Amino acid sequence: MASSFMIRSFGPARRMAAAALVALAIAVPATGQQGIDRSVIPVSPDAPSTYVVQPGDTLWDISAKFLTDPWYWPEIWHINPQVANPHLIYPGDTLALTWVDGQPRVTVAQGGPARLSPRVREHPLSEAIHAIPYQRIAAFMQRPAVLSAEQVKGAPYVAHGRDHRLISASGQEVYVRRLGDAAPGTRYNVYHVGDELKDPDDGDVLGYQGLFTGEAGLRRSGDPSTMMIVDSARETLDGDILLPLAADPRMDFIPRAPKTKVDGRIMSVIDDRSVVADYDVVIINRGTRHGLEPGHVLAVWEAGEEVRDTTRNAKSRTMRLPDERNGVAMVFKAYDRMSYGLMMQSDREVKVGDAVRSP
Repeated sequence: MASSFMIRSFGPARRMAAAALVALAIAVPATGQQGIDRSVIPVSPDAPSTYVVQPGDTLWDISAKFLTDPWYWPEIWHINPQVANPHLIYPGDTLALTWVDGQPRVTVAQGGPARLSPRVREHPLSEAIHAIPYQRIAAFMQRPAVLSAEQVKGAPYVAHGRDHRLISASGQEVYVRRLGDAAPGTRYNVYHVGDELKDPDDGDVLGYQGLFTGEAGLRRSGDPSTMMIVDSARETLDGDILLPLAADPRMDFIPRAPKTKVDGRIMSVIDDRSVVADYDVVIINRGTRHGLEPGHVLAVWEAGEEVRDTTRNAKSRTMRLPDERNGVAMVFKAYDRMSYGLMMQSDREVKVGDAVRSP
């Protein structure tokens, strides 16, 4: 992917350094993941020589400080074999931008940018910075508003309310089938399965709108099992499904381009809005079978519309305008044929139906 560089009006030394940085970036040979053009590693002309990681930083933010396209981060991050998990970065770390054989590298520096060495990690994993803002996806991951077809198929379900109740709420018992041998006290989220979510390409059902109704705890195993509704967001009905309480999502992935070509579409937006903004969650009709994994970055494209050519010597009276890139999304959870993505950047209005492609 070609990238443009601007040399701003600095002093002679800064101008020479910036020019050298640009020349080196342009001269970098093609390397990296299959199917991705690595002829240019787009180092930002404003990239710092060192950067101290701050609390609240995300890996996306840090990548953007060194690169014009943050998903090239794996191309410049120097993996240190002495560190157990080399992708983990912590507040207080000093990152240094260096050049090795004409290629940019960023590594954790100790004792300043001139001396690079391994570090012994003394921080718990929970303190490592996340790839994207955790708070933006935590609620969605714990109580998703969209359920995949895999989650719904074969899930435990409410078969009957105790005392023949049609509607159950907090403090009331329900009978559940297909629960298995869970231990008493185990808690589950309860969802009402809503409208189907169909793949716009072939019409296949990939998921369903999910409405969280409450939380239930197991009182007695069996077929049916006895569950107590311990927290209600709305009424629980016969047929509602139960899913285990979600663990915190894995957040140590890194922004990167997919290894294979991806060409899909945004088929839904959380909260049922038609226009998407930064940090909104979108549902994409591509998943693990298409090569998508958490951390993969996709470019969002607006389809070119058909317009009339009213000029006198028009070749034809109608023409289709080219597709225009209008945003960037990062996958944070992937199922077989669908994925959840977070909009990291929206340059223009992003809508349901827009295309998502490898950047």
